[in-house]
Amino acid sequence: MMRLDHLPNQRDNEHVVLFLRRHWFALLTIATAFVLLVGAPLAAGFYFQETILDWLAHPVIGPLFTILASIYFLSIWLFAFLEFTDYYLDTWIITNERIINIEQEGLFNRTASELDLAAVQDTTAEIRGILQTIFTYGQVYVQTAGEKGRFHFKNIDNPEHVKELVTRLVEEDKRRISMLGAGSHGKIKSVIK
Repeated sequence: MMRLDHLPNQRDNEHVVLFLRRHWFALLTIATAFVLLVGAPLAAGFYFQETILDWLAHPVIGPLFTILASIYFLSIWLFAFLEFTDYYLDTWIITNERIINIEQEGLFNRTASELDLAAVQDTTAEIRGILQTIFTYGQVYVQTAGEKGRFHFKNIDNPEHVKELVTRLVEEDKRRISMLGAGSHGKIKSVIK
């Protein structure tokens, strides 16, 4: 896990303003799917217990049924583990100078991107549907003119607040850069004279 007191390529005077993960409702969705996919066959097995016991006693069907059931339950466990890993390791870090987007793709692939706040052209918050409205989570899109045109903060809590915060930080960063530029431009003029 990334330590917040040590950012990758941390700059002078840079500090974390916001650390984001997907909303807890995404985790609830994973848990619900896991319970349903495990619970439905177990409930059916309990209901058809006598038939299943007869199958298990058969010399060919019994081992085949056991292998298929094992593959099914292990696949569900693997699916839940992969989804939880993706949920937990997908993070977005907003500092006073940049946005860092870290996305986990499967178990062994991780993509980390960063974007200077001065390059941000537009920020959009999106809440769709009744569940996102009730639980106040949604998407935030950060638009740039660069090669990676859009950063996507997926299913984060309170996207409207995040959008406003990013917009404010972008304005502050652009002011800071313009003041640094004006200050260095003034220094150059005074050296030339």
